Amino acid sequence: MADHPSYLQHERHGKVHLLRLDNPPVNTLRNELRAQIVQALDVARGEGATGLVISGSGRMFSAGAELREVAAERPRPLLPDVLAAIEAWPGIVVAAIHGNAYGGGLEVGLACHARLAKTGTQLALPEVKRGLIPGAGGTQRLPRLIGAEAALKMILAGDPVSAEEARRMGFIDAVIDGDLEAAALEWARNDARRQFRLARERTEHVVGADLAAFDTLAAELTKRTRGQESPLRCVEAVRNSLTMPFDEGIAAERRISAEVHAGEQSRALRHIFFSEREVQRIIGMPADIRPLPVASVVVIGAGTMGGGIAMSCANFGMPVTVVERDAGALDKGLARCRANWQRTVDSGKLDAAEMRRRSALLKGSTSLDVVAQADLVIEAIYENLDAKRALFGELDRLARPGAVLATNTSTLDIDKIAAATGRPQQVLGMHFFSPANVMRLLEIVRGKATSFSALATAVDVGRRIGKLNVVVGNCDGFVGNRMTGKRGAQLERLLVEGCLPQDIDRVMEAYGMAMGPLATGDLAGLDIGAAVRKARGTVAPVADAIVAAGRLGQKTGAGYYKYDENRKRSPDPQVERIILDIAAAQGITRRRIADQEILERVLLPMVNEGARILEEGIAQRALDIDVVFVNGFGWPAWRGGPMFWADTQGAAKVCERLAHYADATGDANLTPAPLIERLAAENGRFNPPPGMRPA
Repeated sequence: MADHPSYLQHERHGKVHLLRLDNPPVNTLRNELRAQIVQALDVARGEGATGLVISGSGRMFSAGAELREVAAERPRPLLPDVLAAIEAWPGIVVAAIHGNAYGGGLEVGLACHARLAKTGTQLALPEVKRGLIPGAGGTQRLPRLIGAEAALKMILAGDPVSAEEARRMGFIDAVIDGDLEAAALEWARNDARRQFRLARERTEHVVGADLAAFDTLAAELTKRTRGQESPLRCVEAVRNSLTMPFDEGIAAERRISAEVHAGEQSRALRHIFFSEREVQRIIGMPADIRPLPVASVVVIGAGTMGGGIAMSCANFGMPVTVVERDAGALDKGLARCRANWQRTVDSGKLDAAEMRRRSALLKGSTSLDVVAQADLVIEAIYENLDAKRALFGELDRLARPGAVLATNTSTLDIDKIAAATGRPQQVLGMHFFSPANVMRLLEIVRGKATSFSALATAVDVGRRIGKLNVVVGNCDGFVGNRMTGKRGAQLERLLVEGCLPQDIDRVMEAYGMAMGPLATGDLAGLDIGAAVRKARGTVAPVADAIVAAGRLGQKTGAGYYKYDENRKRSPDPQVERIILDIAAAQGITRRRIADQEILERVLLPMVNEGARILEEGIAQRALDIDVVFVNGFGWPAWRGGPMFWADTQGAAKVCERLAHYADATGDANLTPAPLIERLAAENGRFNPPPGMRPA
């Protein structure tokens, strides 16, 4: 007879009891479930059970903790208390793991005497990706099962390993192809034939371990973490398994876990985790709207961007045709796509059969007539409004009535492009980021006439091709490019007032950016920014002088920096002379500028523009802006995005510093936006805590 508590199924199979986690859809270890596990352990002991099997219902064993509970005060028993109760249970406990066992879910398994996994199971301790450490014994039990160095690699990567790989590593005892629960019950019944030992009892991997070798590995694995706290704290906790008795290591782990949980970096990573899910909810979208069916896509333009978009479609099984008017350009573009796939095959990350499948989905044409069969047309030609309007006029004539027409423009007015057609309701922006086959972000730009069905279709296609969609409104530069554009004036001022390019980039890279803004400009090509300034009728004295000197960035071997044959950058005295000459011509006495001022003058203009974007309704929520920057502009996720950064500073401080720099530099763009003034007066935040966000 089975007893069915709310979140735990308890079955009796003779002297072996089966505890099945039952908190759909992914069996997270919520407060009530933890309490019911401890209660079931007591019941089984009282009934004289000699063995236990812990399994999961539905599609997986357990995805671990509920992150929304991580941010709250949790009642006992905490997960470490539950695992201590499992270890203290007088009989044999076997974990029967299927689907996924992540984080706390895997730590439940590690506390058992033995672990069986179904073929195809994925196992991971991904806490480092949330700015945390495995805090329920993972840093102490896993090293005792597989060795500290192997455990450190797995914990710092945070990526899943297969059941088969886990068996080879040594923390899964058997991989089961048949009935997993039946096999686990049999293991628990026949414990006398097996030498079961809890992880805490094993010392062979940790006693006498080579600390110097461990430290060398840790230094190698963390050298690219650039200021992130959680990887270093993971190292500290795992190292304790080599120097402390088990109970002391557990106590230290709990202390470290509490410290990183309370830190800003973990809060930032949790903010991005929840935000990437929240952006999928489009405010104002009627519940009954369904996407139009899209079975085939046509991409206009076989350049770097068009080819990347086409690869994204083919990568996820969507037939795509690339159109170029010139056969040579078409052949070159298709060859580039296949070469990219071949490099992935050569690296071992893609098998040849999959490359053939993707290549078969990719076709080319030199005739626009093929758009007549397309459900979705994505234009990816050069960034010129007149050219795009002319093309959309042709697409309007050739495409079938129900087709959605999308432009990949990064700055241009969607409404002006849509006005070149007789179907503006079917026109929108799908702004991919380069390289489009790699970058996850997709800004979906809604024009004033764009229908909900067209919007839903673009969102659906974005999801199908593996993109993270953020729906934004129509304006110059949309969200990301509009905000980064506003920092340009301050970059120029910083250079003439006292900085050199390496000063600015050093500060921003120390903040966590993969590349500073000036090095990024060199990578993209300084002629691109120059063309945008020319079209807008604006000037940037330093940047314009550098371009006028023929220094266009990495592609010419010189931009803000000079580059060697391996594209390694170094400061260039010629750039310093250009900057000094411009400062002298403007009558500016240069000074030493502190790192904090550099940081504020780069970030605050973007925050201020972000506030205006929110006021105008271009972005639905501040979290949308943060997701754009983390996924499209190299903003470190552990910093949470520009609007999250502003919240860490406090609205009053942001308002005061903006007003200070507006007065000091004469830049009216730094005058605090009304939204910032209001938040400062109300002690408000751009991003309310998860529990206070609207449903």
